[in-house]
Amino acid sequence: MKIALIQMVSAEDYATNLLTVEKLVEEAVQNQAQMVILPEFFTQISDSDNKFDIAEEFGSGALQDWLSKLACKYSITLIAGTIALKTPAINRYLNSSLVFDSNGKILARYDKIHLFRLNDGNESYNETAYFDSGNNLTTFEVAGFRFGLAICYDLRFPELFRQMGAIDAIILPSAFTETTGKAHWEILSRARAIENQCYFLAVNQGGVHQSGRKTYGHTMAIDPWGSIIDSATIGEKIIYCTISHENISRIRNKLPALNHRVL
Repeated sequence: MKIALIQMVSAEDYATNLLTVEKLVEEAVQNQAQMVILPEFFTQISDSDNKFDIAEEFGSGALQDWLSKLACKYSITLIAGTIALKTPAINRYLNSSLVFDSNGKILARYDKIHLFRLNDGNESYNETAYFDSGNNLTTFEVAGFRFGLAICYDLRFPELFRQMGAIDAIILPSAFTETTGKAHWEILSRARAIENQCYFLAVNQGGVHQSGRKTYGHTMAIDPWGSIIDSATIGEKIIYCTISHENISRIRNKLPALNHRVL
């Protein structure tokens, strides 16, 4: 199964970002991608007070309709990075990844569990100011492969991935900061692939955004041995990988670490 990992440098303008998404999805499909993964906050990276004006109720809204039509138009499985979904509480949201099948139906949904907080004296982030945490793990199947979903800061919590059970690939839409990415992005992503003996598809924002925020980029596809199949640096980019049951089985048979677990 061929998968496209799309790295973006999302702007503040929502409409501009959607035009970029369709351009890149079309390019990925021309290169025979069957699944396309978008990064976290692909719709918008902004510090403006109205950045949640585009938030929708789950299962309805212009953005979800557009994503559904995009998946259907190109006959792909589309992992729609993350979008903001409304909660019953006023001005509270979920940071959610939606999976659309090739018929445009919502196949899976994951609400980000671990919310990012950082204050190192130079930059400060607090996702709990407007997002609520999700409660449930999410896995789904496409073309005989079982995928697990996580988002950005979840990467730092290995117990989340272990609780997914036997999976073939993990998908991680992200907007990892430049500061934390330089230190930890690659080593944590490769560790998650190695310890779960599965493909790890880490899709990041990558560059300097209009808001001044700097994201690390370095989107990467990692095999179950922990080897990097392909990776980006910064800027708008598509990388590709082809996943196979044969490669997963070969690595798990060579070193059956998952069968050797005691705890």
